[in-house]
Amino acid sequence: MDAKNRFETKVTFALSRLEWLGFLAVSLVLAFQHRTEIRWGVFVLLFTVIDAVGYIPGAIAFRRRPDRRVPRGYYVAYNAMHSLVTAGALAGAWALFVRPEWALLALPIHLMGDRALFGNSLKPFGVAFEPETTPAFRSFEQRYRPAAASGDSGGSGAARNSVDVSVEGTDAVRT
Repeated sequence: MDAKNRFETKVTFALSRLEWLGFLAVSLVLAFQHRTEIRWGVFVLLFTVIDAVGYIPGAIAFRRRPDRRVPRGYYVAYNAMHSLVTAGALAGAWALFVRPEWALLALPIHLMGDRALFGNSLKPFGVAFEPETTPAFRSFEQRYRPAAASGDSGGSGAARNSVDVSVEGTDAVRT
């Protein structure tokens, strides 16, 4: 939302997803328009490498561990592979060393699909590798909801009450 309140409400998150959906739509239209020029083997490779390196190993580790705790390296791999910066660097390197081509649309299609359709972005260390609401965030939402419903943005009411909400392995969040 802003540099001091780094969380999304349901409405702002929906609006962000709508923006990502627009980028996904543009990428899909371009891919459709240039479908005969796309090297589909390269497209599939670029589309799948993101999850083959960044998601699948962490998902397997998450399911195999009884405590569901995944080492940070899996989060780093996920975030690196699901980053628009990494995708841009990969596309730039591919265009420079291989050739510019329409198959590179696989990268924004995958990333924008994850964000727009599934609501997945980068993963912070303090949450489960697979999506589940943390008790601390659920509690924060319950305390934030009355202030949001009343339109209280001036720091009074529920929004003014200072409460430490911490999640194991993360810094405390001041609300």
